[in-house]
Amino acid sequence: MRTTHGGVFDALIEAAGRFGPSKPILEDQDRKPLTYRDLIRASFALGRRIASRTKPGEHVGLLLPTSVGAVVTFFALQAFARVPTMLNFTSGPRNLKGAIEVAGVKTVLTSRRFIAQARLEELMAGLEGVCSLVYLEDVRKTIGPLDRLYALAAGAAPRRFRKLVNPDDIGVILFTSGSFAAPRGVVLSQGNLVSNARQVASHIELDPDWVFFNPLPVFHSFGLTGGVLTPILNGLKAFEYPSPLHAKIIPGLVRETQASVLLTTDTFLGQYMRAGEPGDLKGLTFAVCGAEKVREDTHRAFAELAGAPVIEGYGATEAGPVIAVNHPSDNRPGTVGQLVPGVEARLEPVDGITGGGRLHVRGPNIMAGYLNDNSGALEAPPGGWHDTGDIVSIDADGYVRLLGRAKRFAKIGGEMISLSAVEDLAAALWPDRWRAAVSVPDHRKGERLVLVLEGGPVQGQTLLAHAQSVGAPEIAVPRKIIAVPAPVLLGTGKTDYAAVQRIAQADG
Repeated sequence: MRTTHGGVFDALIEAAGRFGPSKPILEDQDRKPLTYRDLIRASFALGRRIASRTKPGEHVGLLLPTSVGAVVTFFALQAFARVPTMLNFTSGPRNLKGAIEVAGVKTVLTSRRFIAQARLEELMAGLEGVCSLVYLEDVRKTIGPLDRLYALAAGAAPRRFRKLVNPDDIGVILFTSGSFAAPRGVVLSQGNLVSNARQVASHIELDPDWVFFNPLPVFHSFGLTGGVLTPILNGLKAFEYPSPLHAKIIPGLVRETQASVLLTTDTFLGQYMRAGEPGDLKGLTFAVCGAEKVREDTHRAFAELAGAPVIEGYGATEAGPVIAVNHPSDNRPGTVGQLVPGVEARLEPVDGITGGGRLHVRGPNIMAGYLNDNSGALEAPPGGWHDTGDIVSIDADGYVRLLGRAKRFAKIGGEMISLSAVEDLAAALWPDRWRAAVSVPDHRKGERLVLVLEGGPVQGQTLLAHAQSVGAPEIAVPRKIIAVPAPVLLGTGKTDYAAVQRIAQADG
């Protein structure tokens, strides 16, 4: 695995030299592809204007959809040693304001076109007085002949013009998904980002002729590292799409762009398979799924429809995010693959759970630390070890199997019950319906299980009968099933367990 003496922008320059400055490397739905040379020049032109409004090392907010504009802005900040702070516009006004404050963001870069299309005017109005909003349309209007001349010169000798950073300098500030609690600020270093992109390339042989199709948000680590940095820094073209929710549009675009790799989640992939036309996904070499467990039905349906495998991976924002991923040539459904090169793991015993332990990881991709919610100070992981909070097993071949989150176990009558296993039970019975299992307090048993299920109401006895037929313990069967009209998801595609918990508790 190669290392870099600089950071993300130096890795971009290195990739341009390795794969050729004229290689098309970035495109979005506007269908105006950029080469490495175009991307580097655009980064210098835009970055020079942004630099005139900000200071070196300043944390600058990015509130943008997944697009060429977002990628250029990210690299523009890198070129001038500003710190991109990726803001989740789906997290709600409270979490958004909290993120801006804890990261010390004074300036947020956004787009009028995006704000109008996403109908975020009220959200933006709520940021008045919290930070300064700068619209990229206005910044671009200020780019004049001198800026373009500067960009031409910088594009010809980028190492002379870019601001030098060290691998330990901050590369980006991201925020955890908030699946279970309020999002936390995660500081990833320059070295973390470059290392994780290269760890993936060392783990899976990437073909420079492949096209990555990324509809995942760049404010999430899977969308940023998986959908932007991994392809671009390794010579593969990245096609960026602004939302994973457009199930009727994405399958056709996958075919039209001749995409090789689709980044998605189990939930979204199921929607694409149902909404697409025959053959839309046939050209894919594989799909990469993360953020949630991939169902057996998804593996089977995708193999039949696309003639390709679903490669399940596992990660965390704190790890850049990729910790483990399956191999296309040795794909083992039911696991999340082997640890990527450079990652060490240790398992700590958990009372009541056998056959697995709580996973701690260490490596070049592990975060510099969390931002303290009160002071904004950096809290580094002790000894470089990150506690993932996940219960896993690792087999003799090094393949990792997720058993559940530590907080995703319920204690029913003294027995530890995996809420993920409860969801698997429901998925086998209702494979096309989103589901989430949680536990709520119970005065007799300590806790009791509740299943929240997409679609119309069902009888609890149906699930109990199924459980009995497959030999599942009766104690692991929820007696309460709450129907909801649509999946309860975060903007990243993950289940919003905090919201599910509220639904379960409100229903009594």
